[in-house]
Amino acid sequence: MDVLDLSRWQFGITTVYHFLFVPLTIGLSMIVAGLQTAWYRTRKPEYLRLTRFWGKLFLINFAMGVVTGIVQEFQFGMNWSDYSRFVGDVFGAPLAMEGLMAFFLESTFLGLWIFGWDRLSPRLHLATIWLAAIGTNISAYFILAANSWMQHPVGYRVNNGRAELTDIWAVLTNSTTLVTFPHVIFGAFLTAAAFVLGVSAWFLLRERDVALFRTSARLALAVSLVSAIGVSLSGHWQAQIMTEQQPMKMAAAEALWEDESSAGFSLFAIGDVENGRNHVNLQIPYGLSLLSTNSLDGKVAGINDIQARYQALYGPGDYRPVVGLAYWSFRLMIGFGALSALLALAGLWLTRRGRLPAGRWAYRLAIAGIGLPFLANSLGWIFTEMGRQPWTVFGLMRTAAAVSPGADVVSVAITLTGFTLVYAVLAVIEVRLLVKFIRIGPYEQVEPEAAAPALSY
Repeated sequence: MDVLDLSRWQFGITTVYHFLFVPLTIGLSMIVAGLQTAWYRTRKPEYLRLTRFWGKLFLINFAMGVVTGIVQEFQFGMNWSDYSRFVGDVFGAPLAMEGLMAFFLESTFLGLWIFGWDRLSPRLHLATIWLAAIGTNISAYFILAANSWMQHPVGYRVNNGRAELTDIWAVLTNSTTLVTFPHVIFGAFLTAAAFVLGVSAWFLLRERDVALFRTSARLALAVSLVSAIGVSLSGHWQAQIMTEQQPMKMAAAEALWEDESSAGFSLFAIGDVENGRNHVNLQIPYGLSLLSTNSLDGKVAGINDIQARYQALYGPGDYRPVVGLAYWSFRLMIGFGALSALLALAGLWLTRRGRLPAGRWAYRLAIAGIGLPFLANSLGWIFTEMGRQPWTVFGLMRTAAAVSPGADVVSVAITLTGFTLVYAVLAVIEVRLLVKFIRIGPYEQVEPEAAAPALSY
């Protein structure tokens, strides 16, 4: 491997690892805020117990997400300095807004929420968790705006070999951002709901606090189903924007080699990348045209035709991503998301009208289902970033031109190994902390006026 390959591996590993924490933090923040709102309005103690219980797990995950996210920024300077020089004026703007506005909002009010249980009025204390949750979502928006600029650059001009910001509003209202944000947020809600459902099922399986965790499980099932629908609808919208802005990515996702009208959605394909064709391709008729154009007879561009057009537009080169990776990551992303939706439907049916499943298999499936949205999220980001290749900034900067010129194989290999080992240790710490506080469970009685310092409650 050369410096470019090692740098890409390092950024990919640290990014995918970091994003394991992000959707859970986003989704849990809103669930905890919703539960505290239910307690504030009803004064039912079970809602307060659930707020405090899920709040503990939310705080553990939030802290780990902050720690792992810091590394991302360092890599721009260490391994991708040419990229930083080229896009810093544009890319840095939404990231600075995220740090100075959104992160300060969520961290400040999260601190007030942690230490304010016995110091703030119930209404004011409730406002702190909502502001922290809103800040978390705003933070996601700014980061997605930065990433969306890499997918579809807008609001800039190139001057002296650097991209310069000309319109921050265009960057923040980029059409790619507007479709990506709801897709990511619904995915985050689905992730948090699967986590809440799985943990609740663990308690129900052991017949601990059955009434409490049936309430928690039903809430998670409802959030899962609504989120799955939101992911599907926003994903459909996102596919149409992607087809328009990055047709090669969509073509690779479907292993579509030639321009085609009334194109089918591929379920399973065995392709010959070297010769640009498929040996086997099992399809849903008209599915791809409907997904990409909202029309059964819509035309979708193919890899070979796009490659020829890109060579004429950008010069000689191979503009295809790794087709097999794009194809299967796209399929598996959809598959794991669909399984989460089916699990939610089945769970709502099995728990209808005060019931609980009689068989232990249902609870075990719910526990195993915790991993489904995490896998879907990770595969979605792998597809998003790998499908854009060979570009770092689509149409402006190739990935090979973005790596630091002074980096060497040995130093990048050392940091790659070091980060991977440190992240493995952090994963063990995260899991052990979550398991510890899950096993402790919610306290039998929680007084509204009781202090709640950090994780000690």
